[in-house]
Amino acid sequence: MAKQLSRRDFLKGTAAGALGLAAAGVLGGVSLAAEEETTAAAGGIYIPGTYDGEAQGISSKVVVSMTFDENSITDVVVNVSGETPSIGGMKGDALRDALMEAQSADIDISTDAFSGATITCEAAKKAAAQCIAKAKGEFVEESVSVIPDGSDEDWLGEEPTVDESKITETIDTDIVIVGAGNGGMCAAAYAAANELDFRVVEQNSVVQDTRHWYGAIDSSAAKAAGAAPMNRKKLLHEISRYASGKCDQRVVKTWIDESAAMHDFVSGILENDPYNYTCQFTVGEEACWPDDPGDVSTDYVFPEQEHTYHGSEIPRNEVFQQYIEERGYSVDFNTSLVKLEKDDTGRVTGIIAQSKEDDHLIRYNAAKGVLLACGGYPGNPYMMQQLDPLGTSLTTACSFSPADKGYGIRAAIWAGAAFDDEPAPMLFDRGIVAPGVDAGYSDSPNAFGGKEFAGPIRQYNPGTQPFLKVNRNGERFANESCPYNDILYAASHQPGHVYCQVHDANYYEDCVRFHTIGCSAQSRSSKDYYDAQIQNAIDTGVMFKADTLDELADLLGFEGTAKETFLATIDRYNELYDHQEDVDFGKMPIRLSEIRTAPFYGCWLGASLLTTEQGIAINEKTQALDESRTPIEGLYVTGDMSGSFFANNYPCLMAGIACGRTLTFAIKAIKQMGGLE
Repeated sequence: MAKQLSRRDFLKGTAAGALGLAAAGVLGGVSLAAEEETTAAAGGIYIPGTYDGEAQGISSKVVVSMTFDENSITDVVVNVSGETPSIGGMKGDALRDALMEAQSADIDISTDAFSGATITCEAAKKAAAQCIAKAKGEFVEESVSVIPDGSDEDWLGEEPTVDESKITETIDTDIVIVGAGNGGMCAAAYAAANELDFRVVEQNSVVQDTRHWYGAIDSSAAKAAGAAPMNRKKLLHEISRYASGKCDQRVVKTWIDESAAMHDFVSGILENDPYNYTCQFTVGEEACWPDDPGDVSTDYVFPEQEHTYHGSEIPRNEVFQQYIEERGYSVDFNTSLVKLEKDDTGRVTGIIAQSKEDDHLIRYNAAKGVLLACGGYPGNPYMMQQLDPLGTSLTTACSFSPADKGYGIRAAIWAGAAFDDEPAPMLFDRGIVAPGVDAGYSDSPNAFGGKEFAGPIRQYNPGTQPFLKVNRNGERFANESCPYNDILYAASHQPGHVYCQVHDANYYEDCVRFHTIGCSAQSRSSKDYYDAQIQNAIDTGVMFKADTLDELADLLGFEGTAKETFLATIDRYNELYDHQEDVDFGKMPIRLSEIRTAPFYGCWLGASLLTTEQGIAINEKTQALDESRTPIEGLYVTGDMSGSFFANNYPCLMAGIACGRTLTFAIKAIKQMGGLE
């Protein structure tokens, strides 16, 4: 692509304006060979040539290249290769076609063709508008961010120094909420309900994805369902044990003790007019592993109570947005956190933010405090590789929000906050990839940090089912009946950090019998759902179906001795099923299955990274703590960027615990800042 016209070059121009520059041979990314080509024909709209534009998408720069003759757009190229592969990364062709048909950047992205990729599509529209402006000879201001990205050597980087003269807007309020995700929007709704003075700042153009299920203890929904009171001592013990004792039990108790009140607030909005949603409450046998007397694995996890509004017409975060707007509040979209501000006593007094629309800086003064709810760092390769090299090396696909780059974490650390010492990734065993692909990052020049995960599907849900799993040598290597992350860490000792899952035509009957819990239960919700997951993976080229096991081995890439071992391992696994005893790895009999009925299915798997839970140290009041574990006045943290709760891994079989904690702590922070406790 040709070099774009810089602001410095533009300012060198004279009163002759854009056409004078064009006559000199350069204009906004196009180089022209002859003077007669530098101006449009009489009555023409555009200066013929090819022009480039770019705008920030959800995880990368979306680049649009447009070619013009005097009166029309003749060609469009949309590069979305750095966006989430299964979402924005799939919209390039649709965007190109829409821009060509519209012959403008004003395209309708509310249609099904662009569903789920609003941020990517908005970026493409902005980039296209830049191209059109350049083709008309208009100046296009270059975007300049003051927020450092970090580097391969230093993920934290240095706190930006802000020129006071560049701050052109000041906003005074009591509470600043940074982030319009699950935590931020719940906090905003609670603040609005209590008529507090607050502002919400969000770097993207829309509220973020809703996590529809959350964990809460002994809520009104539990009582209505007749559930017995939760054994809170055992639950606290299990959470602490899962974290190897590296949590702050007082912080965990805040969620246990106050999540019921959180549910009452949330349900009070969702279950009444005009929404009238129904809470799906899960507890008891449905939320437990199958009982197998004498098998210690049945006591391995202790599920708590899950509340779900999944399938609601309007996602909860959008409901909260409507709720606050009806009360006269709003969200300041396209506004990025730059840094926190403190006074001479060390109290956090507000933030400096930057508009993503025109780059101007804004000072938000917060009289009562700042709540950071900015998410984790899964979308930041610099942080992932340096903070969690093991988790990164196991990952093949992303189901995270690429906008979660850890900027809130960095701002808090720059302000003196302490950071958890140990990673806690949320790894799901559903990162399906093609044969021969290793886990870990692949190079991707257009993605943030130049890296992305290769898996083309966000999560292949049946990957969690405890079918036979083997390594590249065709060998079984672990008990497949385990929490999601266990098989992934076992695979860290295997070639490529990936493994192959195999089953036969009776997969759905096996799945129902396995009775896995948490979100993996979706695979046993209906055969249609399971079949759709398989077919999508087959269509994508990462699931293989064969009439014989020999043929399947070839499709999966097994050769020579590895193929012989693969077939022998299946024979051995069938023997274990026949005897209903896994003497090799101790899998409970109810989760054994035979592989004898054609057709046969196989795929390769690694981790799908959902988010990270390594965060800023907090106390039971959600106050950020400094290195001496003293509260930083005026600074509160919730959600995936808050720490002191998880370590090592996310306890994935305690369904909804992370989002339940996020919502509970969001309300707790508002109570603290608003003087409601």
